[in-house]
Amino acid sequence: MTTSKVVLAYSGGLDTSFCIKYLTVEKGLEVHALTVNTGGFSDEELANIESRAHQLGAASFKAVDAVPHYYDKCLRYLIYGNVLRNNTYPLSVSAERVFQALEVAQYAQSIGAQAVAHGSTGAGNDQVRFDLAFQVLGENLEVITPIRDLKLSRQQEIEYLQKHGIDWPWAKARYSINQGIWGTSVGGAETLTSDQPLPESAYPSQLKASEPKKVSLQFEKGELTGIDGKTFSHPTQAIQALQQLAAPYAIGRDIHVGDTIIGIKGRVGFEAAAPLIIIKAHHLLEKHVLTKWQQYWKEQLSNWYGMLLHEGQYLEPVMRNIETFLEDTQQNVSGQVFVQLHPYRFELLGVESEYDLMNSGFGQYGEMNKAWSGEDVKGFTTILANQLKIHHFVNQQKEEQHD
Repeated sequence: MTTSKVVLAYSGGLDTSFCIKYLTVEKGLEVHALTVNTGGFSDEELANIESRAHQLGAASFKAVDAVPHYYDKCLRYLIYGNVLRNNTYPLSVSAERVFQALEVAQYAQSIGAQAVAHGSTGAGNDQVRFDLAFQVLGENLEVITPIRDLKLSRQQEIEYLQKHGIDWPWAKARYSINQGIWGTSVGGAETLTSDQPLPESAYPSQLKASEPKKVSLQFEKGELTGIDGKTFSHPTQAIQALQQLAAPYAIGRDIHVGDTIIGIKGRVGFEAAAPLIIIKAHHLLEKHVLTKWQQYWKEQLSNWYGMLLHEGQYLEPVMRNIETFLEDTQQNVSGQVFVQLHPYRFELLGVESEYDLMNSGFGQYGEMNKAWSGEDVKGFTTILANQLKIHHFVNQQKEEQHD
């Protein structure tokens, strides 16, 4: 191997810790560990991750706060598009893995590395997301994947680290938790089945609030900018503030069943209080301010956007085309959405917007019309019925001939 300098996507867990030791000892590589924070690490956790990286033998460690960039380049389009994969999952892990991969590839270029590495196994989606980003942006960077290539068990990794003086407690948690600003995934024995739900205790946010609470969400051109009259300097702050309000109600829990990139079915639990409230509130506001055809085409293109993002295709040029369309549809998506929080659920109460098409003065549904007469409607429905009448007439003649 001619590679000397490698950038490792480092989370601090067992797999990526093994990678540092293996790449330095067995391959003689200079490992530069990069942790990309997409909203899941505290300052204390990052300090601990850095300490471990150096103890394992990393030549350097860097933590990148990718949250604002992640929002600006991705999350806001998921909100614009009301994107829920299979009408359920807000792409919590899917989206952040793509952006972690992009950061690793860019950092490798900036320090003149010859290779990049990740700790994904050969069984899931993440390997594809990392590999695709590295292939496209890597400019001949070698991609090294020790866990996938060696097909190691967890116990084999632990024994290898112990052999080289790293005897940290690696007790496997009953549930695998991946936290980020756009939701937290929860995997366990139950999610490997088709029939078992996750128990209450599996979810990181436990029920602590019982009294209903009304919340006002302020949207400006499709982005959440304020809560209960308080305006935030960046939408990520509003998302985090809403998460703090909603988490005590244990809102946003579900289990997603979907198709993986590699062609097998997957099942994962998640909790995403703020993302689900934001998407549903935003969608309600759009129902009031957009035309039916704007809503229709948004739904079609947003579904494609979410699917391509999930499958690691963020760099496909059509994604920029769809983003341009989605952003253009948000010009009138401004106003307040009123939400009530309850234990395990939330209720959308209504909206206020200067662009509300219900306040047009043309008429009220089922009540009164001001811009047309009964005779106008008779003529309209006569023309509207023409094609159907012709169809039924022609097909009725054919049926009579067969009889």
